[in-house]
Amino acid sequence: MTSPTEELFGSGSATGRLMARLDWAATPLGPVQSWPQSLRAAVRIVLSSRYPMLLLWGEQFTQLYNDAYSALIGDKHPGALGDDVRTTLAEGWDVLAPLIDDAMATGVASWVPALQLLLDRSGYREEAYFSVSHAPARDDDGRTVGVFTVCSEVTEQVVGERRLGLLRDLSVRGDGVTVDVASTCARLVEAIGGHRLDVPFAAIYLREGATLHRVACTGDGPAAVLPDVVVDGDPAWGLWGAGGGATTEVHGVAERMTLPAGAFHEPAATAVALPLPSAEAHQPLGVLVAGVSPSRALDEAYRSFFHLLAQQVAVAVRNARAYEEERRRAEALAELDRVKTSFFTNVSHEFRTPLTLMLGPLTDALVDERHPLPPEQRERVDTARRNATRLLTLVNSLLTFSSLEAGRARSRARQVDLPELTAELAGVFRSAVERAGLRLEVDCPPLPRPVALDPANWERIVTNLLSNALKHTFVGRISVGLHAHPTELRLTVADTGIGIAEEEMPRLFERFHRVDGARSRSHEGTGIGLALVGELARLEGGDVRVDSQVGRGCTFTVALPWSALHRGTDDTVAASDLGDTARAAAQEASGWLVDPVGPEPAEEGSPGTLPDDGRGVRILVADDNADMRAYLARLLTGQGWQVDTVGNGRQALDAIRRDPPNLVLTDVMMPEVDGFALVRTLRGQPDTRALPVVVLSARAGADAAVEGLDLGADDYVVKPFTAADLVARVRATLEGARRRLRTPDAEDDRPEPPRSTPPTGAAPSPAPPATVPVDASSTGAATDSTPPLTDTAGATADPPPSLTGTAEAASAGTASDPAPAAARTMDAASPDVAPAVPGHPVVGPRRAAAPAGAPTTVRVPNGHETASVVDTGWSYPSEASSAAAMRRDVRTSLEALHVHPDVVQDLLVAASEAFNNAVEHAQQPTRPEVRVRLQVGAGTARLTVRDFGTWRDRRSAMDRGRGATLMNALGDVRLMSTASGTTVTIERRLTDDQG
Repeated sequence: MTSPTEELFGSGSATGRLMARLDWAATPLGPVQSWPQSLRAAVRIVLSSRYPMLLLWGEQFTQLYNDAYSALIGDKHPGALGDDVRTTLAEGWDVLAPLIDDAMATGVASWVPALQLLLDRSGYREEAYFSVSHAPARDDDGRTVGVFTVCSEVTEQVVGERRLGLLRDLSVRGDGVTVDVASTCARLVEAIGGHRLDVPFAAIYLREGATLHRVACTGDGPAAVLPDVVVDGDPAWGLWGAGGGATTEVHGVAERMTLPAGAFHEPAATAVALPLPSAEAHQPLGVLVAGVSPSRALDEAYRSFFHLLAQQVAVAVRNARAYEEERRRAEALAELDRVKTSFFTNVSHEFRTPLTLMLGPLTDALVDERHPLPPEQRERVDTARRNATRLLTLVNSLLTFSSLEAGRARSRARQVDLPELTAELAGVFRSAVERAGLRLEVDCPPLPRPVALDPANWERIVTNLLSNALKHTFVGRISVGLHAHPTELRLTVADTGIGIAEEEMPRLFERFHRVDGARSRSHEGTGIGLALVGELARLEGGDVRVDSQVGRGCTFTVALPWSALHRGTDDTVAASDLGDTARAAAQEASGWLVDPVGPEPAEEGSPGTLPDDGRGVRILVADDNADMRAYLARLLTGQGWQVDTVGNGRQALDAIRRDPPNLVLTDVMMPEVDGFALVRTLRGQPDTRALPVVVLSARAGADAAVEGLDLGADDYVVKPFTAADLVARVRATLEGARRRLRTPDAEDDRPEPPRSTPPTGAAPSPAPPATVPVDASSTGAATDSTPPLTDTAGATADPPPSLTGTAEAASAGTASDPAPAAARTMDAASPDVAPAVPGHPVVGPRRAAAPAGAPTTVRVPNGHETASVVDTGWSYPSEASSAAAMRRDVRTSLEALHVHPDVVQDLLVAASEAFNNAVEHAQQPTRPEVRVRLQVGAGTARLTVRDFGTWRDRRSAMDRGRGATLMNALGDVRLMSTASGTTVTIERRLTDDQG
């Protein structure tokens, strides 16, 4: 038979079984058999619930609870069963007592969410939160004799939301609005200081070199204890370990400082030092020191919170540093911009004085009726005046733009008849527009009200828009309109030109921005025209916008509000200079359309020949500047040459296809097809590979010259140049081409397409050069320090002849040899030759190289095989421009032996680097020349480059080391420097079939 105790507590729960074994007779409730029915019913309700429930019964508040509640009180279970709750929860009774007393007294239930309660359930005084309901418990007579307590713990939710609030505050405080890192750290620490329940104290240390510096800290107490600077190896507070990337716990904090902390103001005993992560994992930005609340256990959730806190601080610090660096960069750019603007202003002012002294006398000479100029001189002076006027226009534009950038420009308004002024400015361009085959439409009806603006600014706006339209319009029309609208006055300049791509629109009005690859009548221009339009429109109180479709044209609209056109006027503004800017721009635009001089008729002759007397030589000049074309035509025609002129590279290609000239003289910067593209195209076609090309450019510097020469140009001339220099270079290029035509065995140095296998029945390849035996015992031979060539096995092959009689040969050949110094061979021919003896060094005087650089070839018996051995050399003036002739000679010699094109190219690149070094480094040479020697034999090619000066040291900022790296990548390089000069030797193995 079941006992009353078992019947009441036999629910099967662990707590019920404990209650069944408890001696209730020793409690204020007495034995179970004496319990009233109301108490028994209440116990059954508590034990059957899976929600945490506590029943307090009687005046002693005796506790009865279920399994779910036992988990909430931790270490206090099971001792709390049958005991007084005031004893069990003594640390939190001051909070619970009012709620229980109120339920007992009023008989009304209560509900308190997130009630903070101090609990000592895990060995420390813990901050806990519960949502609690207290309801009266009545006996059999209906009297309130106890309390039903239903509760749920919400500690994790409350603490988690609080910590998220701190992280949210940090993101707001570290949003990058501050201007420096120190201010950002101060704001972060201030935010952390508002959440002392989770972080009793905090400090931020940032790395500065090999030390950590404290930049911010909460409160005076921690600031007095924490170190200001931490050096390498200092164990204090675990800072240095955290600075290396390891999170460190710091104990004994209460012994170092007394800081009330946590929910119950107990001393903080523990802290953590956390690295602030950076982009470099091995070197954090710094360290965050954070105190641990004594009211919360440092569990996994707490540690995760601290890591999130450190990451948030690190992000804010990195953002502040980036903002600080960007601000410094912006300040530096602003200062640079200010200095540049000041420079433009000063230089523009300085230009005006010499330009005035140029334009004044030039204009006086042109209008002088007492002493008129002859026609030829008048044309020269007029060219100088036109270009001086153009330079003045550029200076004025730069001066205006710099004034706008510096904020010094202002609008000097006066009342004007704007339709008439606009129509007159457009009319200045009518001649140029119609000469270009376009229509100019002007629609400027009278305005309904007077307007006041700066006429000079308006002239620049209209002029720049019309000039831009004419430059980029090739068919159709250009329309200019000025119309009144209800809220504004609109100037429109529309064209049917090439249009503007949508991706270029945002940058269209940026200064110095030019649309890459846009088709235009001229490549000239500064790139500030449209930027100036935008700035001047804003200065007048308006704005400018553009609508465009690629291939259909574009429309620029300058909109001025009526309010900006009704203002005070400046009657002191002079109008005498109005129109000068427009006339200068229209005159410049006319130069894009026609040549001042037409092409001279060419005399009849074969295009593949070059007459010795220069008659019949035809030169094609390609330049987009009309005055430059006219000047070059006059200069070259004066030498007896026939000259044709074209305006860009495309026209040059068309002219060459129709009637090939003897030489092309081309500018680099041209519309449609530039000079480099022209050279590249000519060198890529078999019928124009050998056509001499001289490049003109305003791009100074070795890089630009090397680019042109590497493409295959024969010479590169930098503007400005003298007439005598240009004529000499053209004449030398023609002479070099003439020598190549006269030398049947010399091949051109232009790259040619890869050879393909000839079809069956094709003509055989030309025979190799004739075998020439050399004397192995000639006297008077100079000893060559260059080691002999070796075969692949390492055995020394019969070396080629050594250099002999260089100075004598050079002097002896000066009078009779028609070749210039750039192509003159170093050694004279030796008629006294004898067969080489196998197995012995081949020494003796060398044969002179052919004028075009054809190699001297000897056959040396080598077992059962016959190996070609070449030894030839040249002497060149010590000038950078001689590199082209050197490359041509070396290429000719190598290609005559059918060396693989890749090997030829590698040797040419390496030789160019060595040659340029010899020209650049040699100081005070005893001979103003560079000697190049080519030896081919035993499967190896050797190039030797020698100068006759002392090499100077180069500063590291001047030498990026690419030349030496490039040479070593292309062959084996040796350098020998002596007091008399420096010799660079480059060796390269040939392919197996090139031995």
